[in-house]
Amino acid sequence: MKIDRIQTPAYVIDEKRLISNLEILSDIQKQSGCRILLAQKAYSAFATYPLIAGYLAGSTASGLYEARLGAEEMGGETHVFSVAYKQEEMKELVGLCSHVSFNSVTQLSKYKDLCSRANVSMGLRINPECSTQEKEIYDPCAPFSRLGVTRRKLEEEMEAKLDILSGVSGLHFHTLCEQNADALEKTLVSVEEGFSDILSRKEITWLNMGGGHHITREDYDRDLLIRLIKRMREKYDLTVYLEPGEAVALGAGYLVCEVLDVVENGMPILILDTSAACHMPDVLEMPYTPPLRGAEIVSGKEGEKGIVCRLASRTCLAGDVIGDYRFEKMPEAGDKLYFEDMAIYSMVKNNTFNGMGLPDICYLHADGECELIRHFTYEDFKERLS
Repeated sequence: MKIDRIQTPAYVIDEKRLISNLEILSDIQKQSGCRILLAQKAYSAFATYPLIAGYLAGSTASGLYEARLGAEEMGGETHVFSVAYKQEEMKELVGLCSHVSFNSVTQLSKYKDLCSRANVSMGLRINPECSTQEKEIYDPCAPFSRLGVTRRKLEEEMEAKLDILSGVSGLHFHTLCEQNADALEKTLVSVEEGFSDILSRKEITWLNMGGGHHITREDYDRDLLIRLIKRMREKYDLTVYLEPGEAVALGAGYLVCEVLDVVENGMPILILDTSAACHMPDVLEMPYTPPLRGAEIVSGKEGEKGIVCRLASRTCLAGDVIGDYRFEKMPEAGDKLYFEDMAIYSMVKNNTFNGMGLPDICYLHADGECELIRHFTYEDFKERLS
């Protein structure tokens, strides 16, 4: 079927755009010599993992379930980082993962023997204390951050126990969020200032630069990224990993919904069969207003023409508003709307608040045919509860 015939609400993964992103990432690997992993925390549509596996080196996980999904459905290398691991989780993780990164020396010490026996490569997450963004909620280098080991803390641990880094073969940092290569360049200055002696150890064979690299964005400086990767590889004789999530599926998905009603209260308010709170939580959490095909986001500038409508949900949450948009023609009940860039941080974060059903997941093939991958029912809602 075609996309305009699918049942709503539905997430639609765009195969053509996904391949375009993957080709860019594959080219970065070839030119720089790095290895790129899919960060499943942003995008976990495993029906597309066989496609992704043809371009990337593997996947990275934030815990046991993602690690298992990546190992089972993607193959290749499977990396994991968690702020803290449970004993029973680690026993399973060492059988799934090629690389395990720890957030603290305490966690490293606790699980070092278990990882060594399983021949798993161990890494330590560092905090280079270099903030490159304004929003503290997305800043792992903000004051009092729990993420990564600072140089000062590492020195304290090394003074107390000289062989604390024995068995560690890599360092990991993740400090970026939807940023360009200039932010990475600035971060690497701090990484080298604080940890160059560690990177120079012969035991250290890899460096994971984390995610947040918006590599497939049109204005991203890919030439600079390649130069930075090459420099770190050659200077320290390392394998360099990147683990973007957004860059893999950036712009490669839609959320198709239907206008159910139009409420008038100072402006037309379109009531949709989708929800920001349930189906695109980042709209409220970031916050941001997603692009909408055929309409413009209201900017507040003078001289804008068209009909301004507020798009909102049918949930009981008063603030469940997606945003204000400008249309050339007034939408009506029954019309379908297409939110763009909905592959990332949507399916992985959605919920069933108010008993809202989860959107279907569809796959838009390159030939224009739309395939239903998954339909969610009342049983999916009920089984999440007790």
